[in-house]
Amino acid sequence: MLALEVVSLPVADVDRALAFYKEKVGFNLDVDYHPTPTFRVVQLTPPGSSCSVQLVAADSPARVRNLYLVTADLAAEREALIERGVAVGAFRHKAPLDTWAGGWSPGLDAERRDYASFADFEDPDGNTWTLQERGYRVR
Repeated sequence: MLALEVVSLPVADVDRALAFYKEKVGFNLDVDYHPTPTFRVVQLTPPGSSCSVQLVAADSPARVRNLYLVTADLAAEREALIERGVAVGAFRHKAPLDTWAGGWSPGLDAERRDYASFADFEDPDGNTWTLQERGYRVR
């Protein structure tokens, strides 16, 4: 068995990234270990996730693209992120879903089907995230 437990995110400023992920996106801080001026480990986990991210100081412009965060209510999650100051893009959904070949239409999927609706945001360093809806149930 293999399990993905940690993804490293390159950031220019670890403190700025830590504030963004903890305060704005709502990740839980697991570790902020800084035993020397040149060594620091900062790890956070999205609520409900088994996979964490480690913030790694990097001078290079290379960034991680299209990390996925799955939510049961995309509209509510997007609104919560926007309220906390995250610039989340507009909803989009696969179209046509039954014969999807990479096309998109604006808005949420009308039937709120699993894996059909998305929205995106990026962190202050340009690492990009895709929010995807799965498990939506009419309340």
